[in-house]
Amino acid sequence: MNGASNSWPSLPFAEWKDTAITLHMWTQIVGKIRLTLTPWTNHSWHVTLYVTSRGLTTSPIPHGTSTFEIRFDFINHELHILKNDGAVRILTLRAQSVAKFYQEIMKLLAELDLPVSINTMPNEIENPIPFDRDEEHRSYDREYANRFWRVLVQSDRVFKEFRSRFCGKCSPVHFFWGSFDLAVTRFSGRPAPPHPGGVPHLPDAITREAYSQEVSSLGFWPGNVAMPTPVFYSYAYPEPPGFAEAKIQPDTAVYEPKLREFILPYDAVRTAENPDQALLEFAQSAYDAASKLAKWDRASLEERKPALHSPR
Repeated sequence: MNGASNSWPSLPFAEWKDTAITLHMWTQIVGKIRLTLTPWTNHSWHVTLYVTSRGLTTSPIPHGTSTFEIRFDFINHELHILKNDGAVRILTLRAQSVAKFYQEIMKLLAELDLPVSINTMPNEIENPIPFDRDEEHRSYDREYANRFWRVLVQSDRVFKEFRSRFCGKCSPVHFFWGSFDLAVTRFSGRPAPPHPGGVPHLPDAITREAYSQEVSSLGFWPGNVAMPTPVFYSYAYPEPPGFAEAKIQPDTAVYEPKLREFILPYDAVRTAENPDQALLEFAQSAYDAASKLAKWDRASLEERKPALHSPR
C-alpha cells in the first residue's frame, strides 16, 4: 500500500456493516454517560466524542467532585475508564452484544464509585432496541474498527485545517454518536428560523436548539444500510436559494436532494492524487456557496493569522 492508501484506507460499508451498527450503539452508550453528567453546552456540544491518536474519547466528565474519562482504543481494542484518583478499568473490545457491553461498562463504573443511570433508548435511528435488551447487534471486526478510526484521524486533521481559516463562532471538530459522524460547523452569527425537527427518536426541542443559528456544516459519515456509501458532506441551514445549483469542487461532488446537502464520496478523496487538497476544495467551495448566497459577513469571519516569525 502506498502512503495515501494506507492513511486513507478503504471502508466499504457492506464489509463491516454488522460491526458498524454494533459500534454505533456502543458509542451511544458512552456518549449518553457524558450527556447525563456534563453541563449543557450550546448546540449539544457537551455530548460529543473526540478523535485521539488511538481512538475516541469523552474528554473529562464530572461526577460530584471527581472526574473520569472514557476512551476507545482501536489499536489495542480496549475501552479504558480513567478516574482522577488514579483508578483505571479496562474492557476488551470484542464480539459481544450491546446488552453485554452495557452491563459491563455500568459494572465497571459502579466499581469506581461512578454510578450513573442513562436513557437506554438509542437516538436518531429507526426501530431502536434498548441497550440493555439488545442481543441482536454483537459484531466486532478489529480490522474494520481500526480502519474506521483511521479515516476519522485523517478527516479530523483536515477538518481542523479548514476550521483554522475561520474566526467566527465555530464548533470543535467532534464526533456525534447519535448520527455516527464527525463534523465541524461554522456559524454566521445570525438567528435561524425554527427547524422543522423530525429526526427519529430525538426530541424536536434538541434539534431546534442545535439549529437555532445559521450554519454551514462539514462532516464525514461512514454510511448505513439505507445508503451504504461513506461520504463527506456539507450543508447549510437554512439552505439559501440557489445552493443546490452551486458549482462545488471537486467534480465528483454532487447535491443530494433527499439529504439537502452536497456529498463527496469518500472513495473520491481516498483515491485522489492529493486527498487533503480534494477534501479542502470540497469544504471551501461548499462554504463559499453557502456563505455568499446567504450573504454572510465573510470579511469579518475570515481568520487573519498573525506573522509569528520575523522575515529573514
